[in-house]
Amino acid sequence: MNSQFYPQGRSPPPLQHPIPTHAHYQIPEPPDTPGAPEGAQGYMRFTSPQAQQSMRAGQGQQGVFMQQPQPQYGGGGFHQPQPQPAGFQAWGNGPQQQQPHPNGIPNLAAFGVDNATAQMGVQLGKSAMAAGQDYVEKNFGSYFLPVSMMKHQFNVSNSYVLNKLRIVVFPWRHRPWSRKVRRSEASGQSEGYQPPREDINSPDLYIPTMALVTYVLLTALVAGMNNRFHPEVLGVGLSKAFAVLIMDVAFVKLGCYTLNIQSSAQVVDLAAYGGYKFVGAVAVLLASMVLGRKLWWCVFFYFFGAIGFFLLRSLRYVVLPDPNTQVGNSTVTHAQRGWRVRFLFIVAMTQILYMAILVLM
Repeated sequence: MNSQFYPQGRSPPPLQHPIPTHAHYQIPEPPDTPGAPEGAQGYMRFTSPQAQQSMRAGQGQQGVFMQQPQPQYGGGGFHQPQPQPAGFQAWGNGPQQQQPHPNGIPNLAAFGVDNATAQMGVQLGKSAMAAGQDYVEKNFGSYFLPVSMMKHQFNVSNSYVLNKLRIVVFPWRHRPWSRKVRRSEASGQSEGYQPPREDINSPDLYIPTMALVTYVLLTALVAGMNNRFHPEVLGVGLSKAFAVLIMDVAFVKLGCYTLNIQSSAQVVDLAAYGGYKFVGAVAVLLASMVLGRKLWWCVFFYFFGAIGFFLLRSLRYVVLPDPNTQVGNSTVTHAQRGWRVRFLFIVAMTQILYMAILVLM
C-alpha cells in the first residue's frame, strides 16, 4: 500500500489524535430542591406521593413484558427482537397454562374480558337454558314425551333385561303378573307404578327399541342373502315396523274408549307392550336363516302364541283394573267384565296378523 501511494523511501505522516479541550466556563450548580429538609444542599430527587405511585405503576407494568433480549447479529443483518407480553408463548414452548376461576369460569383477563363480566354472562346463559327447558316441558310435555317419563321407561338393569326376555320368550309359567304400586312414604297414597328396575312386570322401552333396531338390520341381512338388498330396504323395514306399532296401539286405545275403560295406562306403556313383538320377529328371522321351511313355521307359530299370551296377561291390569292395586279405583260389572275379556282375546289373536306383516311381507 505504501509503495502504491508514496514514493520509495518515504513513509506516510504520523497520525495525530485530537487534543481534548475543556470548556472555558464553569457549569452552574443545580438549584436547591423546594421543600428539601434543612441542612440539605444541592439538587435532590423529587419524591412526592404522586411520583411514588407513578414509580410503583411503572414497576408493575414491567411484569407485563418479558425482559428484552440482547440484539442478535448474523444472517446478513441486524435483528432487534421486540418485547412480548407475558401471556405470549413462543411456538414450540408448550401451551400457556391459565389459572381457572374458583367457580369453574376460565380466566379471560388476557382477552380483555373482565372475570366479573364473564361470570355474569355464564350465569345468564344457564338461567336462559333452564327457562327454555322449563317452557318446553310445560307447553309441549303433553304432546311429546316428557323427560321424566322417558327416564322411567329406560330405568332398567342387566338382570331386568335378561329376566324380561325370558318372560317374553317363555311366558307360560310366570307368576305373578300384577305391577307394583309406588306409594308415598308420608301419606301412603299411590303415586304410580315402580320403575322397570324394581318391577319385572313393568313395561319398558329399552327392549322394544333394541329389538326394533335389530329387526331392521336383520331384514336388510335377509334381503342381502337373497340377492335383493337395496338401501331402501332399511327404510321400508323401519316404516313397516312403525306402521304395525301404531296400528296395535290405536286398536287398543280404540277398544278402551269403546268399552269405557278408565285406566291409568298411558300411550307410552301401550307402545312398550306392543314393541315386545319385535323380539319374536327377530327370533323368526334368525330361524329363517338357519332352519328349514317346516321348522321355520313351527318357530313362527310358537312366538305368535308366546307374544299373544304375554300380552293377554300383561294388559289385564289395563282392561281389568284391580281395585286393590290399581291407581284409579273403579268398579266393573259382570257384563262389562265379559266384554273386556273378549277384547283381550281379540288383542292376543291380532298378533298373528302383525307378526305376518313383519316377517312374511
